[in-house]
Amino acid sequence: MTVAIDRATGKRVGDRGSRPGPLQRLKRAYQKYWYAYAMIAPVVVVLGGLVLYPLVRGLYLTLTDANSLNSARTIGVNHIDATYKFIGLDNYKDILWGPTSYDRFWSHFIWTIVWTALCVALHYCVGLGLALLLNQKLRGRTVYRLILVLPWAVPTFVTVFGWRFMLADGGIINSMLHAVHLPSPAWLEDTFWQRFSAIMVNTWCGVPFMMVSLLGGLQSIDGTLYEAAEMDGANAWQQFRFVTLPGLRSVSSTVVLLGIIWTFNQFAVIFILFGNTAPDAQILVTWAYYLGFGQQPRDFAQSAAYGMLLLAILVVFTSFYRRWLNRNDQQLAI
Repeated sequence: MTVAIDRATGKRVGDRGSRPGPLQRLKRAYQKYWYAYAMIAPVVVVLGGLVLYPLVRGLYLTLTDANSLNSARTIGVNHIDATYKFIGLDNYKDILWGPTSYDRFWSHFIWTIVWTALCVALHYCVGLGLALLLNQKLRGRTVYRLILVLPWAVPTFVTVFGWRFMLADGGIINSMLHAVHLPSPAWLEDTFWQRFSAIMVNTWCGVPFMMVSLLGGLQSIDGTLYEAAEMDGANAWQQFRFVTLPGLRSVSSTVVLLGIIWTFNQFAVIFILFGNTAPDAQILVTWAYYLGFGQQPRDFAQSAAYGMLLLAILVVFTSFYRRWLNRNDQQLAI
């Protein structure tokens, strides 16, 4: 290999100059992209105020024994200073392996996993079935799409309130079951039927999003692939397995991940449907709310600790899920 030398400077031609330091690179980037930084600055400030500060504050509270009795508060004209103290990781120890950890955390954790898995599976299967149906050439297909998207367009609390009235003892569902001489379940009182009702209502609320997303994915699949499959003699199941599912892979991976995160943190369905009357049907996020705001005295520290554990679970799951998808994509590309 021949290297040219500049006789005037003594440097090799093509040599890269010394790498500038971080501050110098930041200064150059600011001089070059100052307009972009100015445009996103308000968003950064708002996100810092709405997300970063509560997150740091919540993390600090998890390391204390703060509750409604020892926190700072104002009663009339009197201001009472906070008296809670730093206790380290005791809240996490008590939640994860304390004397009542199963009743207070692990039972809700197991139910949250079951709830998330069943809801997302139903969202995906029902949504995919409806998307396949609406992807066909049907008369009045636009009307069907509008009707099926309605549950998504209506605010969640309105939908859940409607279901709560229908599932009550004297509601329309039990009245219809009674009319045909079928047993009338205690949808809102019995633990099994409470969980069944919660999954049913959440499936009703979540299917439209999955259906619309998968329908968009179906319409992006090249039609010539189906024509080639038909020429090769593939039946409907083989076309679905070897053309449709691979074509939906990127859309499915994204919507399933979003569905898992949203369902894991689904607050409105459980809280509006049952309030504080169904302790065994509470998932982790509603249980954390109960600890912080639904009991006396309010346990702010443990509620915040539940929030941090939820965040940690979702971060770990998302990391493994994305790594698993990337590994499968690399194997398919080989």
